[in-house]
Amino acid sequence: MIPAQFEYVRPSSLDEAVAALAEAGEDAKVLAGGQSLMPLLRLRLAYPDALVDLDRVDALREIRDEGDALVIGAMATHHQVFRDPLVNEHAPLIVEATATVADPAVRHRGTFGGSMAHADPAADLPAVATALDAVFLARSVRGERAIPAAEFFVDWMTSALEPDELLTGVRVPKLGPGWGVHYEKFRRTAQAWSIIGVACALRRDDGAVAEARIGLTNMGPVPVRAAAAEEAIRGRPASAEAFRAAADTAAEGTAPPADLHGSAEYREHLARVLTARAMAAAAAVPREGAVWRRGGRRS
Repeated sequence: MIPAQFEYVRPSSLDEAVAALAEAGEDAKVLAGGQSLMPLLRLRLAYPDALVDLDRVDALREIRDEGDALVIGAMATHHQVFRDPLVNEHAPLIVEATATVADPAVRHRGTFGGSMAHADPAADLPAVATALDAVFLARSVRGERAIPAAEFFVDWMTSALEPDELLTGVRVPKLGPGWGVHYEKFRRTAQAWSIIGVACALRRDDGAVAEARIGLTNMGPVPVRAAAAEEAIRGRPASAEAFRAAADTAAEGTAPPADLHGSAEYREHLARVLTARAMAAAAAVPREGAVWRRGGRRS
């Protein structure tokens, strides 16, 4: 199908991009990697009056170190993020989740910020950002503002960005010593969206779990934290039994969808199973009744 007619703007700087978005008005769309937007345009599920293409705004591709955090530019591709040494050293959970995004062709074109701004609850990276307490950086002609991940995702495919705001980057706190991470994903095929995903960062101290951060993919209209499981495992021994007991609470407070790929009850079951697996992998603890294959990464 052919997209509806729209005005096309291709700025070459961040200031030009922000100005173009403000001038275009509420019915404008931002084109980053285009992996989600282009199909919507072709199917006429989106029909903006104007399209602001960020491909020439190279400043938005930067990944920089800010001391206690990394800032990943919104136009950094998944492939760039996956290979970046700073992200590999300080945010390995992002690397693990990025490796599962679609296929190599999509990862070479799709962008980190585009995935976030699209706000699809079945996408992998929003749940990771939520688990890591990331902060989203937005800019408009009115100035800049920082939006915590807990406030950025508002509803199904709806973010807190105002119509004239541009997502410029995501600030990700570094994980220090003692943290282990793992992203566990269940999907129909290798390149499909998550039926359920679990992003886990876990810090051990003297054999016990000092802190856990768990983000859930596709367990509601927005990515959510498994707050009950985080609290249940805190202070407990880092053991398969303790992880399984804490994971039994992972679905509390969630509202998973029901569709052709599974009922809400099925997703709740998967959330419990995958949360136990993710915590065990992050802590490098073998799961009971399984041959251990290390899947976690240590920061």
